[in-house]
Amino acid sequence: MAVLLSGQLMVNVDLAIVNTAAPSIQHTLRAGDGELELVVSGYILAYAVLLITGARLGAIHGYRRLFLVGLVGFVLASLACGLAPGTGWLIAARVAQGAAAAMMVPQVLSGIQLTFTGGARTAAIGYYSLALSGGAVLGQLLGGVLVSADLFGTGWRPIFLINVPLGALLLAAAVRYLPRDDRARHREPLDLRGVAVLSLALLLAVVPLVFGREAGWPLWTWVSLVASIPALAWFVSTQRRTSNPLVNLSLVARPAVRWGLIAHGASTLTYLALLFVLAVYLQRGLGLSPAYSGFALVTWVAAFGVAGPLLPRLPARLSHLMPALGCAILALGYLATSITAATGHASGGVLLAVLAIGGFGLGLSSAALITHLTTATPTNHAADLSGIISTNAQLWGAIGVAAAGTAYLGLAHPPGNGTTAFTLITTTFSALALAAAGASLLATRAIKVPVDAT
Repeated sequence: MAVLLSGQLMVNVDLAIVNTAAPSIQHTLRAGDGELELVVSGYILAYAVLLITGARLGAIHGYRRLFLVGLVGFVLASLACGLAPGTGWLIAARVAQGAAAAMMVPQVLSGIQLTFTGGARTAAIGYYSLALSGGAVLGQLLGGVLVSADLFGTGWRPIFLINVPLGALLLAAAVRYLPRDDRARHREPLDLRGVAVLSLALLLAVVPLVFGREAGWPLWTWVSLVASIPALAWFVSTQRRTSNPLVNLSLVARPAVRWGLIAHGASTLTYLALLFVLAVYLQRGLGLSPAYSGFALVTWVAAFGVAGPLLPRLPARLSHLMPALGCAILALGYLATSITAATGHASGGVLLAVLAIGGFGLGLSSAALITHLTTATPTNHAADLSGIISTNAQLWGAIGVAAAGTAYLGLAHPPGNGTTAFTLITTTFSALALAAAGASLLATRAIKVPVDAT
C-alpha cells in the first residue's frame, strides 16, 4: 500500500507544484504567456486524456508491470524537465510526464481492489483519498520552498529533479513489494480505435476547459466543447459494436456506480475549484502572501487525513450512510467558510477552523464513495473502475476550476468585490455538496439491488 500510494502522491504533487514555480520558469526561460500555459497544462491534458487507456493496459499486462513502466517513464520525464534548456523541451517533457503518470495512476486503485478486501480495503482507500487531497496542497508548499531555496543556483529545476532520487527509491520498493498479478491479465488486444476516439472526445472537452478562462472564452472554446458531445457519442457507439471494449459501458450503467461517480465528481469539483478560488481571494482580494494561502489549507488536509482512516472503525451497519454524511459535512464546511468571509474573519484562525470542517467532510465522503464503488464492482472490472474514477474526477475538476475561476474573476471586479464573489461561490459549493449527498443516497440504495456479477 505504501508503494502504491507513494506513486499516487508523487503524481498529485506534480499536478500542483508547477503553479508555484511558474513565474520563475517564465523569467528563466523567457517564455511567453502561451508557452507558460502549455508548461502548466500540457501535463494535465496528457494525464486526463490517457487515464482510461492506462487502466486498460493495466488489465491487459497486469497492474504491477504498468505501474513500473509508468514510474520509470515519470522519472525519466522529470529528469528531462529539470534539465530542459528551453521552453519547447520543457513543454514536451511535461506532456511525456503526464502520459507516464496516466500509465501509473490507474494501477494504484486497481492494485488496492485486487490485493485488499474487507476492512483492509476500506483502510487502504482512506489513505488513498488522503494521497489525492494532500498531494495538491503539498505540491503548492513544496514548490514554494524549493524555488525560494534556489539550491545551487538552480532556481525552479529542483521541483522536477527531486523526483529522480525519490522515484529510484520507489522503483526499488515496487520491484520488491508489489505482488505479481498474472490472474488480473486479459489477453485481448487494446482497442486502438476506441483509444483514438476517446482521446479525441476528451481533448475536445478538456482543452477549452483548461485554456478557456485565460483566453477569455473565445468562440473556438465553445465550438470545441459542443463538438465533444457527438465525439463522446461516437465513442459510445464504437464500444457497443466491439467485442473488446476500452470501457465496460455496462459498468457505468449500473445505478450504484453511476450515482456514485456523480457524487464523487461533484464533491471533487468543489475541492479543486476551491484550491484556485481561495488562493486568488486570499492573495488578490485580501493582500495576503502566497505562503499564507498555501498554509490555509493545511487544516483541510489534516482533517481529511483523519476522516479516511476513521471510516473502517465506524459500525458496519452505518457504512451506507457515510458517503451522504460526508457530503453533508462538506456542505456545512463551505457554508461556514462563506459566513466567515462575509463577517470579515477570512484572514484569521476562524478560517482555518471552518476549512477543517470541509476537509473532514470531503475525506469521509471520498473514502466512503470509493469504497462503495469498489464494493459495487466485481474485481475482474477493477481496471475499468480505476480508469473511470480517475477520469471522472479530472473532468469534473476541470469544469469546476474553469467555471468557478471565471465566475470569481468576473464577480470580483473591481477588486473591492472579492469578498462578495468568494461568499457567493462558496455558497454555491455548499449547494453542490448537498446535491452530492443526494446522489450518494441514491448510489448506496441502488447497491442493495442484485446485479449480474459479469
